Amino acid sequence: MLNESIKMALDGMISNKLRTFLTLLGIIIGVGAVIAMVSLGFGVKENIKQNISRLGSNLLVITSGGRTATGARLAAGEGAKLTYEDAQAIVRQVDGIAAMSASVSQSYQLVAGNQNWTSRVEGTTPSNFTIQTLEIEDGRILNEKDLSSRGRVAVIGKTVAESLFPDGDAVGKIMRVNKAPFQVIGVLKSKGQSGVGQDQDDIVYIPLTTAQNRMMGITHVQRITLQAENENTINDVQAETEQVLRSRHKIKENDYDDFTVRNMAAIMDTMMETANSITMLLGCIAAISLLVGGIGIMNIMLVSVTERTREIGIRKALGATYNNILLQFLIEAMVIGIVGGTLGVVLGVGASFAISHFAGWNTVISMWAIIIAVVFSVGIGLFFGIYPARKAALLDPIDALRYE
Repeated sequence: MLNESIKMALDGMISNKLRTFLTLLGIIIGVGAVIAMVSLGFGVKENIKQNISRLGSNLLVITSGGRTATGARLAAGEGAKLTYEDAQAIVRQVDGIAAMSASVSQSYQLVAGNQNWTSRVEGTTPSNFTIQTLEIEDGRILNEKDLSSRGRVAVIGKTVAESLFPDGDAVGKIMRVNKAPFQVIGVLKSKGQSGVGQDQDDIVYIPLTTAQNRMMGITHVQRITLQAENENTINDVQAETEQVLRSRHKIKENDYDDFTVRNMAAIMDTMMETANSITMLLGCIAAISLLVGGIGIMNIMLVSVTERTREIGIRKALGATYNNILLQFLIEAMVIGIVGGTLGVVLGVGASFAISHFAGWNTVISMWAIIIAVVFSVGIGLFFGIYPARKAALLDPIDALRYE
């Protein structure tokens, strides 16, 4: 009976090709839209994760600026200044720190030969290259000798290298940073665009002491970055770091901090929650078209019941039971859902690749999204097929035989 019902369902679909196609279209578009939208949402989530992971999810970034005694919030970089001694004290007194770097930055004009470029110049410590996972392509990175001697040396990003040294081979060449000569000792591997569209290769790294004493004339640092040994200890490291800084800055128990600590793990969790909400929203919006497709199935099944009234009457007269008729029409509705769901998967996967290729957006195709979309399409066919199937099964055989 089951095989016969499936065969009859397929024969009915083939004999009414246009009507079948229009009915399938709602399910195909619904399933395809769900898969494409969820893939896009997962792609956004993966982008966020990769961008934050490049910085390190077990990082603490400390900047000056907090609240005054009156409660007014200070802008970042204002108020009591952070110093390199603060950073060293944190490393000495806080357990669980794998690496520390301190930095200052400012935009300067760069000149090399007849080429010029404006870029961000960051004075930093050698450990910053490890913390930010910066890889060298040619030459070397900064070392402790460069830091202690306040050396006029620089490690440049790929964009700067291509802009100032278009002929290549930047290592060993001299460039001027705000008219001061610096020797290029290394070129970094390209990191591309950040999550906010910033060119991560448009940067120059010089020793922190050189930037402080020879370029900016300052003794403080703008940012301290701490890398915890792992993500499990980062909250403890943050709490102990805040205590050390409060003690060094002589902040009383009930007073506000004059610094701000940003926990990258907490930021990642927040961003992941936001991305999950976006993915859920996109999936729900796309699922509406599946609902519309289900209504189309109900509509076509009701038409089919009306057209086949005499057939139903003959089958009942020959001994078909209520369950036989009910099963036949439910199977027909489910076949439509299965065929439409399968074609919808092909459309959704193809649309995901097309979005990734032509729009340049990252998409991640989830097998769970495919399974859920197909199961949902079959369920839609079953749900919206129950009423027409029950209507057919309840037909009186005498009235059905008289139907013209």
